[in-house]
Amino acid sequence: MNEIIDQHEGYTKEITKEFFRDVYGYMFAALGISGIIAYMVGTGEQVVFEDGRSMPVFFIKYFLTATGGISPLFYVVMFAPLGLGLLIQMAYRRLSLAVLMVLFIAYSSLMGLSLSTVFIVYSMPSIISTFFVSAGAFAGMAILGYTTKTDLTKFGSLMYMLFIGIFIAGIVNIFMQSSMMSFVISVIGVFVFTGLTAYYMQQLKGTAQDTSLSGIDRSKLSLIGGLQLYILFINLFLSLLRILGSRD
Repeated sequence: MNEIIDQHEGYTKEITKEFFRDVYGYMFAALGISGIIAYMVGTGEQVVFEDGRSMPVFFIKYFLTATGGISPLFYVVMFAPLGLGLLIQMAYRRLSLAVLMVLFIAYSSLMGLSLSTVFIVYSMPSIISTFFVSAGAFAGMAILGYTTKTDLTKFGSLMYMLFIGIFIAGIVNIFMQSSMMSFVISVIGVFVFTGLTAYYMQQLKGTAQDTSLSGIDRSKLSLIGGLQLYILFINLFLSLLRILGSRD
């Protein structure tokens, strides 16, 4: 009997390890795709204006109108990842793994274009330092979520409600352009995204240890898990950057 229990525990540990290896593989792949595209676009060939400001040629060509306003394409790039992310997470059962991979790469690429503005607004040292601060906070909460014995379900529900609140406030602030509201949203965002990281890690741990899942379902859910952690990390990074980052 003990031998059977030991074999079961060994199998559970092995599939859990494999699941999280895939989850983090997808997460780091998305970060790599987005980071490379954001850097190439945001720091590419620059146009220097009379007042000393500079802006990437790519951004001027595709994201600005002839009068200097924001083009509709910019808003498409900014909001398209939201629709793709929802599609991936809500329709993954009906979609093949190959289709999910294509959507995942498209999502990461569009996010890279959107994140290119970070290199226009903030200085490189502050981007780098904030990235490492975000990585440390993310890793700490991920470990906490994985190891804690406390059920974080109610906590996760609270974080979701706060997330919806700051998401709506963020949309409103696009038009209001209030620096104070932006700061408050960012502060709350740091709390929300670190909290959701712990919650999602606990949920992913439960998924990883579910031995009833088929191989294809585990593969799909590992991609979903990687996407979720990627989204949380990016939003945590952006929230911290608005608080800690110094502008060019």
